[in-house]
Formats: sequence, structure tokens, C-alpha cells
Amino acid sequence: MKPGIHRFPDMDRVVYGAAFDTAAAREVERLDARAVFVLASNTLARQTDLLDRLRTALGPRIAGVWTRMAPHTPRTDVVDAANAARAAGADLLLTLGGGSLTDAAKMIGLCLGNDVTEPAGLDAFRARIEADGSTRRPPTRPPGVRAIAVPTTLSAGEYTAFAGCTDPVREVKESFGQALMVPRVVILDPAITVHTPEWLFLSTGIRAVDHAVEDLCAINAAPFSDATSLHALRLLARALPAVKADAGDVPARLDCQVGAWLSVVGSQNGVSKGASHGIGHVLGGTAGVAHGYTSCIMLPHVLRFNAEATAERQRWMSEAMGRPGEPAADVVAALVAALGLPGRLRDVGVQEDQLDLIARESMHDRWVHTNPRRIEGPATVRGLLDAAF
Repeated sequence: MKPGIHRFPDMDRVVYGAAFDTAAAREVERLDARAVFVLASNTLARQTDLLDRLRTALGPRIAGVWTRMAPHTPRTDVVDAANAARAAGADLLLTLGGGSLTDAAKMIGLCLGNDVTEPAGLDAFRARIEADGSTRRPPTRPPGVRAIAVPTTLSAGEYTAFAGCTDPVREVKESFGQALMVPRVVILDPAITVHTPEWLFLSTGIRAVDHAVEDLCAINAAPFSDATSLHALRLLARALPAVKADAGDVPARLDCQVGAWLSVVGSQNGVSKGASHGIGHVLGGTAGVAHGYTSCIMLPHVLRFNAEATAERQRWMSEAMGRPGEPAADVVAALVAALGLPGRLRDVGVQEDQLDLIARESMHDRWVHTNPRRIEGPATVRGLLDAAF
């Protein structure tokens, strides 16, 4: 018998399949929030009526709206938004958009709870991961304000208490965490995801596949997340191609959203990830590659690298994805190709002269050191990057 502990996250609820504006109004009233600070995608704000619908639903409870958050959540934007939320007297944050906004709300809460008013102030709270994999997370007070998340992509960061925030000076994406940084409520409305660009929706769906796969194959896999990861793979393997075939297939979009949710149950419970996530973080923060694309490109190569160490679980994975008996790496690569997504680093703008830097920086990501097959150093990462280039 293998002992363990299952921890439930500090979330109230996940609301799925409901109209986001109606659900948001109900949740804001339930939480008795009087000054909601909204973080919305600039594109959604300019090109759709979603923000207007939210304004109508919440009325005078909205204390401010912020639409200026760049990809990968730069700390400069985070602190500017936190200062605006502070000035507005915000008692609740609400995000409408993708993963960068979700992380931004977590970081704004951290800033408000820890008196951060300048970008340099975040240095005191970032995790420090050494090249040997040792990690130190400094003490962090709880967020001053918590959040409701209305995601429009499938990256699933809205279910975790960690955030990635990029230091644009050092060109490094850093990790921050505190148990109450997880949103109190997540609202899944598949109808609003039709506004998400196809490449972004589908590629973040592969990011969710990556969550499920690396949890399933983790060095400390757990029974609860084994089950949710396998069902996530069943849903995503079927629903992502359905959305590709028919962008208006709202039930398939909801299956994708539920699959993304189920894919991160392991993350909520401390199940380690592997090198696909670890290298992907650096590709994002250092080379500007979208997170979904990093999983499209790196996951098949990491699965091949780990094949001997995780053979049985990779067989489970292939079966769940409807391709029993086929190598798991080939199953993922075929799904990526069928969705019309990139499979090479050169296809997403990574330059060959960046690979050594990416390899070195990857050794400072905790998930590289928990890969199921040991990664000895930058040379091993460089081999994976070369295979993916």
C-alpha cells in the first residue's frame, strides 16, 4: 500500500455550462462584493460585446476595468494593474480571458496582500530554483483580494495556486505561489470561447493534454489524479478534433473545458510535472513561445525520452486517447498535426543560437528535475531541443 494525502484546493466552486454574465452576477452577489476590478482581454474588449455584457450584469459593482495585460504576464503590467486595483478599493477581481490574465489576477492579489507597489518588490516573493533542482519559496502573505476566473482558453491555470510572471529585464518567467492565490470561483461558458482564435484554443487544449500526461507519468502520481487525467485525455482527444471540424460545436467546447479542468487535479495536489512543462516555461519566458505551442512541440519528444521509464502509463495514455497499442509520443504528435498546430521550434520563431541559453535556464525550472527519467544537465535538455528544432 502506498500512503498519500489528497488535498482539496481553496476554491468554492466551478460553474460549468452557464452563461458567464448571469453566473458572474450571481457569484458576485453571493460573495457580497461591492467593488469588482475586472481584468479583460484587450481583444475581447475591442472586438466583442462580452465586456459590455459583464458591465450590464454587474452594474455599479464594477469599480474598474483593466485591459492592458501583455502575454506571459510581465511584472510591470502586473504592478500597474495592482496599483489601479488598490486605488479603486477593489474587494474582488474578475478575469475575462486567457491564462496571462488568470496569472495576473493571482499576482495582483499577491501585490495587494504584500504591499508590492513597484516591479522590483516582487523579487522578495519569487521562487528560487537552483541548477540542482533545490527550490526555496519565501514566506508570502495571503492575497489582499481574491478572484473569479472566466477563462476563454484551455491552459487551466485558474485551478492552481501558482502563477508565472515574467521579468522583462532578465527575460525570465518566474514562479510565485500562495495557497489562496487560486480563484474562489471558475465559470466555464463554452459559448464565449468561439471568440478565442482557433490556434489559441486548440493549442491550449494540447497544453491541457500535457498536464494530464505529465501527471499520469509523474514520479509521485496519485490515484485521484490518475483517474481524472485519464478521463481528461478521453475528453480532449475526442473534443479538440470536433472543435477543429466545427468551430460552432458548443458541447465539444464544453468537453474541452471540462477536460482542461480535470487535467490539473494532480497539480492541485502536488503531483510533479516533467520536462515538457519545465522546458516549456523557459521557451515562454525566454523565447516568447506561447504556452500551448511549447506543449505541442516538446511533449512528443519528452514522451520518447521517458518511454522506458513510464512504459505502462504511456500505454494507459494511448488507450485513453483512442489509439491503443500505438506509442504515446506518436499519438500526441498525430493529434497536434491533425489540429494544424506547429511541431517544430523553428516554426514558432525560436532561433538555433537561443538553444544553449534555453537549455541552461531550463535547469532552473523545478519540473526539469522531477522528470521521470533523470536529466543530468543542460546537455540533455539541448538534445531534446535539437530533436524538436
